[in-house]
Amino acid sequence: MASVLVVDDSPTDVLNMRKMLEKNGHQVSESTSGEDAVARVTAEKPDVVIMDVVMPGLNGFQATRTLSRNPDTAEIPVIVVSSKSQETDKLWAKRQGARAYIVKPVKEQDLVSAIGSVLG
Repeated sequence: MASVLVVDDSPTDVLNMRKMLEKNGHQVSESTSGEDAVARVTAEKPDVVIMDVVMPGLNGFQATRTLSRNPDTAEIPVIVVSSKSQETDKLWAKRQGARAYIVKPVKEQDLVSAIGSVLG
């Protein structure tokens, strides 16, 4: 299946998404900050990135924008996963380059479907 980088500063959220993804055959790596995520995506080129928004330092919107504007990483789809559920948050995520948006708590079917849709 796909190599997936999960970016979230919550160990519980990372563990839950890892379980869902591995159960569905995906290979999972983890990052706990926006800065680390940008470096890891640039170096490792995962198939897809699952990005939290609220993190210390570089937040998920900023990290998504950085990745989507870099020619080396622009083709790697970012799925934003956040507790922020307003339409304005979803619109802003898309403007930063996110290809999909999932509201926490994450449901397994939503996560798997979003990955399938962005990878085509």
